[in-house]
Amino acid sequence: MDLHTGLPFWLIKDGLLFNYPKLSTDQNPDVVIMGGGISGALAAYHLTEAGIKSIIVDKRHIGLGSTCASTSLLQYEIDTPLCQLQHKVGLQNAVRSYRLCERSIKKIGQISQKVGFDDFQYRNSLYYAAFKKDITFLKKEFDIRKKHGFDVAYLEENSIKKKFGFSSPGAILSAAGAQTNAYQFARHLLQYSMKKGLKVYDRTAINKIAHHRNGVSLATDDGYQIKTKKLIYANGYEAVQYIDKKIVDLQSTFACVSEQADRKTSLWKEDVLIWNTADPYLYMRTTDDKRMLIGGRDEKYYSPSKRDEQLSKKIKQLVKDFNKVFPGISFKPEFSWAGTFGATKDGLPYIGNYKKLPNSLFALGFGGNGITFSLIAAEILRDMILGKQNKDADIFSFER
Repeated sequence: MDLHTGLPFWLIKDGLLFNYPKLSTDQNPDVVIMGGGISGALAAYHLTEAGIKSIIVDKRHIGLGSTCASTSLLQYEIDTPLCQLQHKVGLQNAVRSYRLCERSIKKIGQISQKVGFDDFQYRNSLYYAAFKKDITFLKKEFDIRKKHGFDVAYLEENSIKKKFGFSSPGAILSAAGAQTNAYQFARHLLQYSMKKGLKVYDRTAINKIAHHRNGVSLATDDGYQIKTKKLIYANGYEAVQYIDKKIVDLQSTFACVSEQADRKTSLWKEDVLIWNTADPYLYMRTTDDKRMLIGGRDEKYYSPSKRDEQLSKKIKQLVKDFNKVFPGISFKPEFSWAGTFGATKDGLPYIGNYKKLPNSLFALGFGGNGITFSLIAAEILRDMILGKQNKDADIFSFER
């Protein structure tokens, strides 16, 4: 599947950081992880830390799927607002989902430090009303978050203008947020885990999978055989081909990164993460080398060619969107790309067993919270493999 187009900033900036071999022998690990992006890398890290013998196989070079196209905002807010999610999955599960994402940000920060990865910064997050009509909804969303203990403040129009320099009828300021570089983070996770026994193979396409009562058999394009106890599908949107029910609607999202600003140039205050209530929403962040990233203008995914032909027009629209918010800040696009993401019925990922495929485990972090969802998935799947009960597994199961 063609997952992105254009020039993803992280791929251009960092290049191919490390080399990995193709699989060239038969293998018999405890667990196979199919997919070496951020979902697979986090799963591998958790399994390796638990002493579980694992290998990763990826048909591409590592990280060249959706991960290199990630805009890498880390927010606990799910694409479905909490005040709406409670009606889809129940109040308890809705609040728990938000709490898990909030906790995941802190855990990702801790793991980043442990593996020696320094492109991680905690940031406040500003969720502002794109239109005056959104204020009723925004206050309802603020009230339910505040009631359940999330660190939020409601800002009126004057406060937004004074504090952040742009106009909006209202906004929610959240203390829990962060930004990173998912592409490089995944590589650091793998390098760390390989020192503890993880094996990673890229350019290794799997052309046959057979699920059995006692394990899973896989065959590569080059004829090598892999036998394993468990298979983790961490290959994102490509995993839907193995599931016989519709669980996600694919969409294209568009993003661009500006030219590098002078070190003395001030961008927006506190480098806060910014997004709004529009549908699709506009989002913005800065980078550690003084650039600005903007994204949004999502469209239903029809085909790679249709997505690709829209890229130039979408970037022009995004720059106009940015200029409406910050007319005093010059945004000159340097890198632009389009990526694929998925929307589920409730905004939550699919994690865990799929009963029709014995010994399968899925880590499908669909939605705008792919990285935090991947951390949650890694913890749940590790517990399942170890035979431990995880109280949160049912929230994200295929049977929900």
